[in-house]
Amino acid sequence: MAIIITDECINCGACEPECPNNAIYEGGVEWAIKDGSGVTGIYILEDGRAVDSASKQKPIMDDYYYIVPDKCTECVGFHEEPQCAAVCPVDCCIPDPDRVESKEKLLARKSALHL
Repeated sequence: MAIIITDECINCGACEPECPNNAIYEGGVEWAIKDGSGVTGIYILEDGRAVDSASKQKPIMDDYYYIVPDKCTECVGFHEEPQCAAVCPVDCCIPDPDRVESKEKLLARKSALHL
């Protein structure tokens, strides 16, 4: 499952630089698949939409940091545990119960993002 940031986030920003996928953004900031990845051209999001990897997408949250599920691999293939959760001082980086994903799926996403 992808990691989510709850509304208990204090906007400290400790999580953002720890993400190997550049999947964490400050609230209100637009995101793109190409940010921090080797992806170019068209990328298929988990919901089936095809987007240009460089096109900016609407922020998922406006008030606090958020994680883009299409870029989150729970640090599988990089670290033993999600680094956002490891550094969060208020424990607001938690598994998303609505997005359960296998290790294989997370590794496939890692491969797609890091060409």
